[in-house]
Amino acid sequence: MIFAAGLGTRLKPLTDTMPKALVPVAGEPLLKHVLDKLHGSGISNIVVNVHHFAEQIKDYLRDTDIKISDESEMLLETGGGLKKAQPLFGNDEPILIHNVDILSNLDIDVLVALHHYDATLVVSERKTKRYLLFDDDMRLVGWTNIETGEVKSPHQDLDISKYRKFAFAGIHILSQKMFVPMAEWPERFSIIDFYLAKCQQYNIHGYVQPDLRLMDVGKIDTLHDAEEFIKSI
Repeated sequence: MIFAAGLGTRLKPLTDTMPKALVPVAGEPLLKHVLDKLHGSGISNIVVNVHHFAEQIKDYLRDTDIKISDESEMLLETGGGLKKAQPLFGNDEPILIHNVDILSNLDIDVLVALHHYDATLVVSERKTKRYLLFDDDMRLVGWTNIETGEVKSPHQDLDISKYRKFAFAGIHILSQKMFVPMAEWPERFSIIDFYLAKCQQYNIHGYVQPDLRLMDVGKIDTLHDAEEFIKSI
């Protein structure tokens, strides 16, 4: 599944007239770069969610077999969007989820081969102020904002100094058994909040690719850098 429903506010003014998914990088829409990466790993059953300028994305995908999860009426965030799309997946295979604005050299084949958990989250050592926290076995235990000191975890009195801090990369694999606990969640919610709430009960692990190079194409001033990045991976 490709998350492509976001408003793309950081890419204004481009996103005043088009969805973030269709913003061009190196002559092709962001969405095509992600689709090419998925197709390159043999992934053909693909769902894309839409909201902002939804019809433009539908038109772009009109002659493909890609399924659309339409959130035009209400943007459901990452967890709600995934929950709404559940009927479109069609089998019990794990779901690879990829943000449309993430470019990387991630080896998807290796990620899929290593996925033996309820969820596997691609993470990196990128500097940020918000980190996921993992134990020595790379099992998710919580989240922290190192700027504000806020901590989220089902584990009481979590000492964050004892855990490994990684930044979420916007790419993850979810086993479909996780739709069972997800059923009790509201229509709109964050997938990270879901993972944090369930990490004590379920095996949610982080995966670090040693040579990972990743770029979040989130702002106008990153577009030129993104073109150079595309050429280098």
